[in-house]
Amino acid sequence: MKELLKRYFGYDTFRPLQEEIIGSVMQKRDALVIMPTGGGKSLCYQLPALRLDGITLVVSPLISLMKDQVDALKANGIAAELVNSTLTYAEIMRVQERAQRGDLKILYLAPERLALPDFRGFLKALDVSLVAVDEAHCISEWGHDFRPDYRTLGDLRRSMPAVPFIALTATATERVRHDIVSQLGLKEPQQFIASFDRPNLRYEVRPKQRAFEQLVQLLRARKGESAIIYCFSRKDTEELADRLRDEGFKALPYHAGMDGETRGRNQEGFIRDETDIIVATIAFGMGIDKPDVRLVVHQELPKSLEAYYQQTGRAGRDGLPSDCVLFYSYGDKIKQDFFINQINDEAERQSAQAKLAQVIEFCELRRCRRKYLLEYFGDDSLASGADAGSYNCGGCDVCLAELEDFDATVISQKILSAVVRTGERFGAGYIAQVLRGSKVERVLRLGHDKLSVYGIVDDFADGDIREICGMLLDKGLLHKNSGEYATLGVTAEGRDFLRSREQLILTRPKKFEQESESASSSSRGAIEYDGKLFEELRELRRSIAAENGVPPYIVFGDATLQQMAHYMPQNLNSLSHISGVGAVKLKQYGDEFLAVICEYARENNLADRTDTGSGRIRQRSSETSRKGRRTATHETTKHLLDQSKTVHEVAQERELTANTIVSHIEMLVQSGEALDLRAHLPAGERVKHIEDAFSRLGYTRIAPVRELLGHDYSYEEIRLVRAFVRQQVSETAIDE
Repeated sequence: MKELLKRYFGYDTFRPLQEEIIGSVMQKRDALVIMPTGGGKSLCYQLPALRLDGITLVVSPLISLMKDQVDALKANGIAAELVNSTLTYAEIMRVQERAQRGDLKILYLAPERLALPDFRGFLKALDVSLVAVDEAHCISEWGHDFRPDYRTLGDLRRSMPAVPFIALTATATERVRHDIVSQLGLKEPQQFIASFDRPNLRYEVRPKQRAFEQLVQLLRARKGESAIIYCFSRKDTEELADRLRDEGFKALPYHAGMDGETRGRNQEGFIRDETDIIVATIAFGMGIDKPDVRLVVHQELPKSLEAYYQQTGRAGRDGLPSDCVLFYSYGDKIKQDFFINQINDEAERQSAQAKLAQVIEFCELRRCRRKYLLEYFGDDSLASGADAGSYNCGGCDVCLAELEDFDATVISQKILSAVVRTGERFGAGYIAQVLRGSKVERVLRLGHDKLSVYGIVDDFADGDIREICGMLLDKGLLHKNSGEYATLGVTAEGRDFLRSREQLILTRPKKFEQESESASSSSRGAIEYDGKLFEELRELRRSIAAENGVPPYIVFGDATLQQMAHYMPQNLNSLSHISGVGAVKLKQYGDEFLAVICEYARENNLADRTDTGSGRIRQRSSETSRKGRRTATHETTKHLLDQSKTVHEVAQERELTANTIVSHIEMLVQSGEALDLRAHLPAGERVKHIEDAFSRLGYTRIAPVRELLGHDYSYEEIRLVRAFVRQQVSETAIDE
């Protein structure tokens, strides 16, 4: 299995639980897998599919995600196809014929297909070795995304009693887990429940003061990285996207009120790295498998912690450090309350209120936010000897905060007095309004503007007062009364404090300072790498992806490019040791990426640092590492070019990309081969424009030249012109 893992996916080791799950599947046992987003669920059925004799069926409700996964499998050299409503009848027939011939290892299906008698007949004719049910919570009415079409899976199970089933989902309560097992008819399934912890995500709640300025600082510190910003309303998404574009960012809106074509175009632009930022309502995200989202921002309160966990889970799916920032204002609770109060069903309304109260508690925490989230989902993986208040995860703003002591004697006396004088019937938000002298209707109607504590605080904001109320709860001077609305009361210790007037020192995080580049996700915890080379590799990846009609991450993920920019592999053997570089991708793209890396290494006199031996980093000069790089594959390309075939004809015949063939041409020219490149150059004035750009910027790097020329010029034609010019210069030097 590890050999297959390396050959097809380019990885040397499994993630937690993957090996155990795969072992269970290979024993033909049913399994239920609860694994968070980014944990590697798909591999748990994709890898066994390569070893099992027949075909693996994968049922998935997310059409866009289905296509991305099939594209990714094909890019890794795995025979996979899909059947859903996006295909024509003729296309579906072709896929079914391939499946019946045994040409496919994995077939993705939309659940509604299972209700069609003809399609069921087709499935009966297949040699099915495994059925994987993705997003398995959709089968349960108790799940957060129930799909009636999923109920037909019970019939599928009964028609294939001997075929093992694996059900997978990112989140499921115990009740939902039981329902999945029951509805699917799983037979004594092994249950694998991974930790909900996403250690690469950093959680932060910020006061919603100068929120747009803070947002701009966050985005500037992560320039060129992908970000999702969640807003409350459709109008908010469009206005915020406009403001961000005015600031020079590539930002687009996304919401359910847009026409389908525009919404799809904006989503596609984000997935393909043509735009960096999507400003969206909660309509955005389902079915998005983009692994390199580095920042998720909530401009407004999410409706529940489940929604917050799901939405922040779209960050850092590739395991690299990523940030989740929530801007919190107590006023946003009032906005949410208004909509909750429109709910007619009393039980549903109370449930919505309770869920919102948990979000508010999360926002006002003075202890580890990560631990609180995991405890909410029943995950005790961060349990330790330390009590909840002193646990430090090292990955949330509370745990990372620089703390300061302050004298809270006077403000605490005022808060406790206000709680007593208002009858211990109100929450922290109302107490802040009384102390700050608010003229809101409720305060005036209850006559609390006549109290001696009314308006006696002008040196603390409402948010500060609520924060100190939380500290007094932690100190045991206040207690929270249970009920539909949480209210504050003064404890016996609190009354003693009021009488004694002793000094009270409390501890709080230092006030937020401006975002700096040093705080950005790219500098925290990731491998150190050469930023300029990384950007050139990203640009090459974007070009290859556009040529193949796939999202850039399907070519290589950010983590793989960062390793390339760190280890500087300078031959195919070294490149094969980079995580994420499997055999098929090495053949397809290896020469192209090596061309960029070797050129950069030569310019900067950098060595190949790949460890291909027994744990030692091998240091070699870039000059030495390039010797003997001309291989049989280059000779094959030369032979076909000598037959007057075009670059694209050679690429098609060799089942490689055009960019790879251009890399071969560059290598052949560099080794002194006399190729006639004139027939392969771009038409008209384009050659002159490219030559002029190189004259201005130099011939060493491609990325600046393409940036000057614009994206109408492809990497392929720019590199061909450069090879041609270098060839002419070399021939002139020989003649002289």
